[in-house]
Amino acid sequence: MKRLSALLLSFLLLLPCAAGAEEEDLEIEEIVENVDLDAVSYGDVEWTFPLALEDINPNFIVLANKHYLLPSDFVPELEKVPTLAKGGIKWRGSDTPKEGHRLQPECVQALCDMNAEIRALSEDMGFRDMYLKSAYRSYSTQKTMYGRRLERNNGKDDGWVSKPGASDHQTGLGVDIVPSNWKDRGMNDKMMKEPECQWMAEHCHEYGFIVRYPKDKQDITEINTEPWHLRYVGLPVAAYIYENGLCLEEFVFQLQDAIQDYLARGGNPEIVEPYIQTSTDE
Repeated sequence: MKRLSALLLSFLLLLPCAAGAEEEDLEIEEIVENVDLDAVSYGDVEWTFPLALEDINPNFIVLANKHYLLPSDFVPELEKVPTLAKGGIKWRGSDTPKEGHRLQPECVQALCDMNAEIRALSEDMGFRDMYLKSAYRSYSTQKTMYGRRLERNNGKDDGWVSKPGASDHQTGLGVDIVPSNWKDRGMNDKMMKEPECQWMAEHCHEYGFIVRYPKDKQDITEINTEPWHLRYVGLPVAAYIYENGLCLEEFVFQLQDAIQDYLARGGNPEIVEPYIQTSTDE
């Protein structure tokens, strides 16, 4: 719209000159017709990434992995996920923290909406009840879990429990939900065969979620396949990731490349600063 407004203003400023010209006057509709309404510019520098910055919430695309570690004091705004009786989702009792399962508010609403859809489809699709098994986990909780996993695995990191700071759960946007026949079982990639998980893989983007650790992206995420682990990224980003077959790392890398290209062409650093993510390896 900024680009369109600028073109319209330029046209109006040229009207006095054009009035005295012998050449055929251009109609305003002809000018508007030739404007690329999909083109976006910030500070007069074109933004070339397929999504506008307005469609990306920087808080929703924060990476948490072994190369992008969250600080120990990173705690997002959190809200308790309501139980099914209150319009939410069933909780997995023994794994529930004392304060209840919590997520960022937007993620809570999206999860409730998606579970409502799954329940609405249960009769026709034969879906079982879904259980919320894990939501937000603090840095200290993740540290304890990681230490216990290493103890049971002779000190080897087998890729099933993230090190502290690397857990997607610390963002308050990562959620583990499982069908009822898995609520008391150890989770593994065989869950991918469950119809509920297959439905989530195909439709969770409609609610702003992505499958955080897809089967074909293990070499990038460095995490084993987890069909139960969804990550809220917001609707436009989730649709883009799904349609292009990406994982969150690939999306963030593409966005960082676009940011660097924008800055190299004279873009305003203040505009893109909230979206910049830097590896903690550097």
